[in-house]
Amino acid sequence: MLDNPFNRAVTVLDGRLTVHDESAIATPAMDKLVYTAVFGDADDRDDARWLIWEIGQAVGVQASSIHDLYLARGAGKTGGFTVPAMNIRGMAYDTARSLFRAAIKLRVGALILEIARSEIAYTDQRPAEYVAAMLAAALREGFRGPVFIQGDHFQVNAKKFAVDPVTEVNGVKQLAREAIAAGFYNIDVDTSTLVDLSKPTLQEQQQTNYEQAVELALTVRDLEPEGVTISIGGEIGEVGTQNSTVEELETYMDGFNETLEKRSTGTEGLSKISVQSGTTHGGVVLADGSIADVKIDFDTLARLSKIAREKYGLAGAVQHGASTLPDSAFHNFPHTETAEIHLATNFQTMLYDNIPQALRSEIYEWLRQNATDERKPTDTDEQFFYKTRKKALGPFKRRFWELPADVKARLAKVYEEKFSFLFTQLAAINTREIVDRFVKAVEQHKPQPHPDLAVVEAAPDDADLSD
Repeated sequence: MLDNPFNRAVTVLDGRLTVHDESAIATPAMDKLVYTAVFGDADDRDDARWLIWEIGQAVGVQASSIHDLYLARGAGKTGGFTVPAMNIRGMAYDTARSLFRAAIKLRVGALILEIARSEIAYTDQRPAEYVAAMLAAALREGFRGPVFIQGDHFQVNAKKFAVDPVTEVNGVKQLAREAIAAGFYNIDVDTSTLVDLSKPTLQEQQQTNYEQAVELALTVRDLEPEGVTISIGGEIGEVGTQNSTVEELETYMDGFNETLEKRSTGTEGLSKISVQSGTTHGGVVLADGSIADVKIDFDTLARLSKIAREKYGLAGAVQHGASTLPDSAFHNFPHTETAEIHLATNFQTMLYDNIPQALRSEIYEWLRQNATDERKPTDTDEQFFYKTRKKALGPFKRRFWELPADVKARLAKVYEEKFSFLFTQLAAINTREIVDRFVKAVEQHKPQPHPDLAVVEAAPDDADLSD
């Protein structure tokens, strides 16, 4: 049976939660609660997740959509910054705490916490768990305001689609259903894998891409909670392939908008568009384990962002695979009015660089035994471990959460420094006021999983307790 870690500072009566002392939330009691939300038995886990969600509703830390901010950018009402969308894969809660500490210091409101379809699987973090960890981290650090949680690369697998398109698309729809119910109010629909460059015209190359994107977007719209317009992103070119062009963007957007209007007149469309301009996910790892230099075509990004805003009213272009760029590159994104960039691999690298050597060796031995089928004959050990170590994040999840205090302190410092650097370079500092101007969070309550759980309920005579 779940214990209430906040005692009388948080009470529940008839399924409604009340916070009497907000200072009690930002204490180790939250650490205990979120640990239960991740590792507790089924009933305690569900109760802990419900408590975190409802505490957020009570104090103004609410899962929200960035859609209205992005449309305001498309209308020319704001701009000059790039929103970092950060995949918090490993040691999720502690990493997010560092992120929110940096955000509070720099007054950053325009930031996205995300996890991709593939990451959900190999990190063993289902959407409800991820939402609980992100909201708990915000609450623990005293952050207030909308929290933008995003489904990154809700992607259709091209090979599976070719064999059984209905089943493959339905799999993405089911994931969207689970994610939206959990609080993912930003979804990147990725059907770019279905682009067929062997076809003679751009329209033929992009047709399956935009038609299936519409199919998924309509599902997302059907699943929206009342009062929420989910931010949906499309993608015109698979990351790691050839650079996108203005003509491809126009072909995709015209096809998407026309198809959407025919199928569901008046339905809200996309808020952003992902493009390819020279990056790859995770970077290209060399034989010694270092990452090859990447050259981003910032002129292409600028042109595509301009067309996306001025012709289609979107926030602009989105750049994936930016995590492994040199530090000197990041200031270019706001200058080109890139709407959003996705950052993931470098945070994972920082984690592995700072854990004890004994744990790292144990993980690498596990990879030798369990990921050997992913090793190419030409791979050095450094290349193999770099490419596969993400697969250990799920099996070793509890070990990462339970790292020694000194290791966590070291990681907290380097993470906070990195997040502060990125926020500054991307001109996302002082965007708290901009978010408040354009985004109105919607209060949403969820039914209590176990309403007879007396240990988290207050007796009627102390429901108004204020100490």
